[in-house]
Amino acid sequence: MIRKILAAALAASLSLAGAFSVAAQETPKVGVVVKIGGIPWFNAMEAGIKERGQKLGLDAFMVGPTSADPALQVRAIEDLIAQGVKVIGVVPNDAKVLEPVLTKAKEKGIIVITHESPSQKGADWDFELASSQGFGEAHAKLLADKMGGKGEYAVFVGSLTVPLHNAWADAAIAYIKKNHPEMTLVGERYGVAEDVDKSRSTALDLISAHPNLKGFLAFGSQGPIGAGRAIEERRKVGQIFVLGPFSPGQGQKLVKSDAISGGFMWNPKQAGEVFVTMADKLLKGEEIKDGDEIEGLGVVHPDFENRNIIVDQLVPINKDTVADLAAMGL
Repeated sequence: MIRKILAAALAASLSLAGAFSVAAQETPKVGVVVKIGGIPWFNAMEAGIKERGQKLGLDAFMVGPTSADPALQVRAIEDLIAQGVKVIGVVPNDAKVLEPVLTKAKEKGIIVITHESPSQKGADWDFELASSQGFGEAHAKLLADKMGGKGEYAVFVGSLTVPLHNAWADAAIAYIKKNHPEMTLVGERYGVAEDVDKSRSTALDLISAHPNLKGFLAFGSQGPIGAGRAIEERRKVGQIFVLGPFSPGQGQKLVKSDAISGGFMWNPKQAGEVFVTMADKLLKGEEIKDGDEIEGLGVVHPDFENRNIIVDQLVPINKDTVADLAAMGL
């Protein structure tokens, strides 16, 4: 009798363990590879990924490389493929470099979603919370206003191979050239804006080399921070104006001191949530259609040919808004 009881207990235990094991295996994994880990912008995105994942019952997590090196992103994506994740999200540092590994992921049946990389080859969909033209022109108008429509200015981007940052720069430069002919671009553009130290040192060099420099347009979350610090160091606050997207929590002191004159952003936490929302929708086999309402994006009108979903949800960053945005963890 004792043997029978023990055998039954063992069978029940094994059955229960097996059930838990199956349940664990059935929880789909969603891994999102961002440009670089450990900075406020992507910390906020990570919070959105995790919170939305918990709400939707997905094992959603972020992978943040130690530097903005495309090779590190490739390695991270290879690791996610090996783990057997169901969805890979990426905020690319170099769209071209990632094409082969993203294509490999798709060939293995993995859903691929990108952000900040419109028309990304190898992706099922790319989503943006700001249109390239709208985002670039909004910053250009604000810079022209601060500079009085004249003087020299420099442009930073995340890297010369990040399509979206360069599209913003193209739109901004075109707007300024057309509407403010007395504003002159210094050099071409500098690929330093995901590195606060390089942004600062480049800004210091440009200030030394160009005595008539009046503005920095910095696309990349670390660009305004680095350039703002350079402005403070050279005691040029009120003489040189720094604008661009950045994390309010990281930059609020520089905004309050006028070392950063302002900028626009979208909510990176919201972007993290959208990664997971879209992952959930696509995992269920749901098609994305024109006029659909997707939480975090609103009503969408997808570009089906290029696989882009682009909306405009710009948030101004200035003295009136920065403290509240920072209090939200942004």
